[in-house]
Amino acid sequence: MKPAKTQQLPFIPYGRQIITEEDIQAVVDVLHSDWLTTGPNVAQFEKAVCRFVDTSFGVAVSSGTAALHAAMYAIGIGPDDEVIVPAMTFVATANCIVYQGGRPVFCDVDSHTLLLDPEKIRQHITQRTKAIIAVDYAGQPCDYGALRKIADEYNLILVADGCHALGAKENEESVGRLADLTVFSFHPVKHITTCEGGMVMTDDAEMAEKMRLFRNHGISSDHRQREENGTWYYEMIDLGYNYRISDLQCALGSSQLQKLPRWLEQRRSIARKYDAKFASIPAVRPLAVRSDVSHAYHLYVVKLADSKQRTRVFRELRDENIGVNVHYLPVHLHPFYQDNFATFPGQCPCAEAAYGQILSLPMYPGLTADDVERVCDSLQRAVEK
Repeated sequence: MKPAKTQQLPFIPYGRQIITEEDIQAVVDVLHSDWLTTGPNVAQFEKAVCRFVDTSFGVAVSSGTAALHAAMYAIGIGPDDEVIVPAMTFVATANCIVYQGGRPVFCDVDSHTLLLDPEKIRQHITQRTKAIIAVDYAGQPCDYGALRKIADEYNLILVADGCHALGAKENEESVGRLADLTVFSFHPVKHITTCEGGMVMTDDAEMAEKMRLFRNHGISSDHRQREENGTWYYEMIDLGYNYRISDLQCALGSSQLQKLPRWLEQRRSIARKYDAKFASIPAVRPLAVRSDVSHAYHLYVVKLADSKQRTRVFRELRDENIGVNVHYLPVHLHPFYQDNFATFPGQCPCAEAAYGQILSLPMYPGLTADDVERVCDSLQRAVEK
């Protein structure tokens, strides 16, 4: 007789969206309306996010990457401009600078938090430096007090890549108003989703208007505005892109936003369970959390004490249907940047060392206590082999 097959447990992804009946109805309502894009739901969603983070202006676009690009356009990045970025981030944080003809300058991160290290920024500032992009890695705000002092000292623009950090706070102040511009993402694995989408937050009316122009081909008005004014005439003022987001997506986003406070607390509750479990497992070390922040936990990242284990542990958990991931290969190690910007291994040693140790564990509001226990038990077995 053939041995009975072991029943495989359900797959636990590292992140996923939650779509409710209210979300579905919000989208259906738009499908029955006169406006599927450039309609009233876009402005309504922008205003709702502004209220949530206490910012004056929000410009919604088609993705978090488009939002980063719009931010670089708004602050005037061009050829020969340099922008300091952390090495530990998704490639879009650096790519948005290249889109504008600028040069990303990679700065190392703090080894305990994997956040941009303010102490290491000054050595990268030159006469060509125009801005700093701080990445709120995993959902933890950077040290914006220290970053603001440096930005003001050198007359630099401070941009927050808050794509991991919607709902996070530093000293009770929301991510969204800690920098001159803040970028959010609404990808399905983020805190709320519009399927694909992003938004740039700012208190600067002029920059907000520039980004609205940029998302619409550089044209001075959109279709709805021309309908309201009873005119066909428009002008292309600058070179822009079609980075518009639809009313369908914004209706979904507005509906999702209403549930965000509850989802944030669920993420934090899951993080506390992980923290408690790993306190007794020396081989697994969660990233440090700064004392003055409220973490949004887009990701829950751990470092393995033995870097030689990471590849094996990753594979073993995947074999057990646990969707661990790795965030990220440091950007300066990607072939594009090595080939085009002369970056090299050894340039950002803390980020590079961390890359060999880190795992992102499942983290999303639908994760059950049993799921968390299963993840922890599987990880403990793997690291103790």
